[in-house]
Amino acid sequence: MNTEVDKLKTAFSKNLISRRKFLSSSAILAAAGYGLGNNGRTVSAQRARQLAVNALNHMTISVSDPAASLEWYQGLFGLPIAARQANTTVLQVGEGPQFIAIGGGSSDNPRITHYCFQMDGFDDSEVIEILEEHGVANSGTSNAMESRIRQRGADFGGAPGGTPELYFGDPDGIVVQIQDSTYCGGAGEAGEACYDAVVPAPTEGLIKLREFNHFTLFVEDQLRAVQFYQNLFGFQIDTYQGAMPVLRVGEGREFIALAQVPPLAGRIHHASLNVDNFDVDELFSILEGYGLEVLGEGGSASGPLQAYVTIRGPDRGGAPGGTPELYLTDPDGILLQLQDMSYCGGAGYYGEECGTVGNPTGRN
Repeated sequence: MNTEVDKLKTAFSKNLISRRKFLSSSAILAAAGYGLGNNGRTVSAQRARQLAVNALNHMTISVSDPAASLEWYQGLFGLPIAARQANTTVLQVGEGPQFIAIGGGSSDNPRITHYCFQMDGFDDSEVIEILEEHGVANSGTSNAMESRIRQRGADFGGAPGGTPELYFGDPDGIVVQIQDSTYCGGAGEAGEACYDAVVPAPTEGLIKLREFNHFTLFVEDQLRAVQFYQNLFGFQIDTYQGAMPVLRVGEGREFIALAQVPPLAGRIHHASLNVDNFDVDELFSILEGYGLEVLGEGGSASGPLQAYVTIRGPDRGGAPGGTPELYLTDPDGILLQLQDMSYCGGAGYYGEECGTVGNPTGRN
């Protein structure tokens, strides 16, 4: 019997500790071989191997007009084409291998369809085995708690023998992809062959995207989702935005955030990317000149091509004077966030204060 686990279970069941306190103690539960079942109840679980993912890799978006979206993203951000997967266009973010993929077919349900982690030494068979140890069945689909492998052949820009691409559904049915750290959406056995064929954007763009920063996911049961991601990947919680935990991916600034929103569970709410010299007024000016409606502070997008800023105060883990967070919607209403290169989801004006996370840009 583990004394610390028993104390946590008893305190939570009697409402003596908060959800936030319980979540921050989940590393103790995981180390003792416990997971979280429905309604936050702890259940005995066999220790399983973890997947050492170390960074975000890409997102794929489904849009109503792929050609128009390609023109819009390249015009605003100057993203070069790194590869093509049949009709899907792979736009390089920063120096790569990160990218945004625009699906090739017109969709009546525009959205972020999935996001991807990367890891060193990706082996699709081993990853499938580890997922099975965590209750994710190798079913040939990517529904909730199921996995599949797609062998992307040369007709879809992959290797002649196939480039293995692995997808699974998390407990809420959010689709997650896992690939090698060299994966850039191109050919080669690891999908690493992109850079010799990069096609520059027609213009330099108006805003330079440097890297992905985070994805915010809407889940039905926050306790269940946190425990799943921590057990599978070993993610640490090093800060909170109110009741929402920030789960650190790798050793840098990247993270996923899990918001409990049952009516909208199973949705990737938005993707955030970092830019140099983050300045709200300057970015608003650029976006307004590009045809977006600037809603200002405290607004909320109600449709495509809008931009606004929220000021995250101390009650949600921000700076005393507020941490500005800038959002915009693309031509289909897909929500994007832009932040400074130092942003890690924490306190400080730039959101750069996050426990043990470093401050590589030198912001104070």
